[in-house]
Amino acid sequence: MTDPDAAGAAGTTPPGAPTLALFSHPDCARHDPVPGHPEQPARLAAALAAFDHPALADCPRIDAPLADREALLRVHSAAHVERVFEAGRRGALVQLDPDTAVAPGSLDAALRAAGAVVAAVDHVMAGTGRRAFCAVRPPGHHATRRLAMGFCQFNAIAVGAAHALARHGLSRVAVVDFDVHHGNGSQAIFWDEPRVLFASSHQWPLYPGSGAAEETGASANIANAPLPPGAGPAAFRSAWADRLLPRIDAFAPELLLVSAGFDGHRDDPLGGLRLLADDYAWLTAELVALAGRHAVGRLVASLEGGYDLAALTECTRAHALALLGQAAP
Repeated sequence: MTDPDAAGAAGTTPPGAPTLALFSHPDCARHDPVPGHPEQPARLAAALAAFDHPALADCPRIDAPLADREALLRVHSAAHVERVFEAGRRGALVQLDPDTAVAPGSLDAALRAAGAVVAAVDHVMAGTGRRAFCAVRPPGHHATRRLAMGFCQFNAIAVGAAHALARHGLSRVAVVDFDVHHGNGSQAIFWDEPRVLFASSHQWPLYPGSGAAEETGASANIANAPLPPGAGPAAFRSAWADRLLPRIDAFAPELLLVSAGFDGHRDDPLGGLRLLADDYAWLTAELVALAGRHAVGRLVASLEGGYDLAALTECTRAHALALLGQAAP
């Protein structure tokens, strides 16, 4: 495999710049709408615990800012943004859909999640570092232009991709999603956007019901690799090695954005795949190599799903070590 740091050495990242930065904020733990909900505040602590590993201890830790309305409105309708803001202002539980609620603290958490990805994009585009991981919640990839759904209020990864196009003038951004649930919101938002390639593996059939291989986008810019319930490492790695990674490589993205959902782990209560932390490390290393070939090493990942806390820590650690370049597949 190509050395990702050597591949990106001719780019804009100065010698000695940190390879991996961690973006997060305590506000992301304030989203706590329903006791016992699987998308619970303890998920943030579980993801952050991954960075207790000695190899990750020196990663810069950067407070995520609040996303502004301009960034949100690039991918969400004004009515949707106002609906979430209004729910957040009520100071009481507001159910946006059967799975998605806004409680006191939820709005700031969602704004920090989107703001983290925007700030991380700026971080890697400035050459301050090559890669970033956003330990944030709530997740975002189910939120569409007009709807909150599937625990998601704002689509943070889509907000970051649109920011990269608008503010940094990029012409090719890849959004990569390996959550067990299909990122229907990200797909829908970028269906008509040829500057964005959306590539996803996911269990199917499963919520939200989208993600068939035949869903290819208006400009053949959507690539879906559905996996049957019970699929394990061999099927997962084959889907990426044979179908999705070659599509990303051919697209030659100037920036990779990753919806890092770890609910495909065999212990996760909301999925039916049989993946292990090593599978996420393998795929992350492959994506880092792609970023090194095409994007000066630039890659930003943001936490999506993952609901078994021990597995979430293990998988986040494997993912972060691979982002750091210290985990061989």
